Amino acid sequence: MYAPPLKMKMLVTGSAGFIGFHLVERLLSEGHQVVGIDNLNPYYDPALKVSRLRAAGIEDPVPGSIVHARQRSYGFLQGDITNSTDLKSVFDLGPFDCVCHLAAQAGVRFSLEQPLAYVHANIVGTTHLLEACRSDAPHFLFASSSSVYGLNQKMPYSVHDNTDHPVSIYAASKKASELIVHSYSHLFGIPSTGLRFFTAYGPWGRPDMALFKFTQSILKGEPIQVYNNGRMQRDFTFIDDIVTGVVKLAHHIPQPDEGWDANHPDPSTSSAPYRIHNIGNSRPTELLDYVRAIERALGKQAVLEMLPAQPGDVTSTWADTSELQKEIDFIPDTAIDVGVSKFVAWFRQYYNV
Repeated sequence: MYAPPLKMKMLVTGSAGFIGFHLVERLLSEGHQVVGIDNLNPYYDPALKVSRLRAAGIEDPVPGSIVHARQRSYGFLQGDITNSTDLKSVFDLGPFDCVCHLAAQAGVRFSLEQPLAYVHANIVGTTHLLEACRSDAPHFLFASSSSVYGLNQKMPYSVHDNTDHPVSIYAASKKASELIVHSYSHLFGIPSTGLRFFTAYGPWGRPDMALFKFTQSILKGEPIQVYNNGRMQRDFTFIDDIVTGVVKLAHHIPQPDEGWDANHPDPSTSSAPYRIHNIGNSRPTELLDYVRAIERALGKQAVLEMLPAQPGDVTSTWADTSELQKEIDFIPDTAIDVGVSKFVAWFRQYYNV
């Protein structure tokens, strides 16, 4: 059985994004070689993405050109995975032991406004990347989402559950990506691991996420918008736990499941070298309890504006991580108060507030 070297060469797409930046930092700190690609799209302020790049050592990204940092252990291209020239540029720096595909058009609510952006980035982009992986067949890790569970009501969400009823275009694009990756795994033997992330949060987080928006509004004394009148739960997962799960899984190459039964197919495994994993904290938190944690970290009370549920939102998420524990002996466990406090400390320092 192939095992990746202790020191890998990894391609990270979306490497200026929230999870991508933290993954790059962890990989470099462990002595791996990293090539990153990100198009720095303006879905949210690109200045934050540029700041993440600078924190990783990339001072002046140049569209279409590889820029190196960390004694050339990190190479970065400002480019697009749907552009064949950009993909050739990064794959010319291979071969890679592992490709971690995190680039995506994010955001549930924005997907109601711009659905084609999700088809292009999340479905077309993933297919372009898989085509580039066909010849060398590196371990292909890819970001999915807890949102694929959609209308499922059985809790906690298990990777063995059916996920055929998404409730947003974003979720549907992630589910479609899972299916496309499985097809490539089956046809071309690309070992593939799907990563269903559950509400990642932490320092350098996205401005469109609740923690960022709530912190910003509370500090300004502005009301925070609490949807579904606060009757929502999320399995908030601290970024360090997310990254630990990804790195451990990168070293764990999936093999065809010899016990897979085509008459009773398990969605999380396959006769192809393919696996799906939840990466979540397994401790659902009420939205209002999350707000209280932010208030404690800030030392300031929030003004609440209670609103109805939004289209595309689900009421609760809760990760069953038993398969993750079985596979890599790891369970995310950072407490909400600890993670929120680390975010607030970063936010105050970054924005000098």
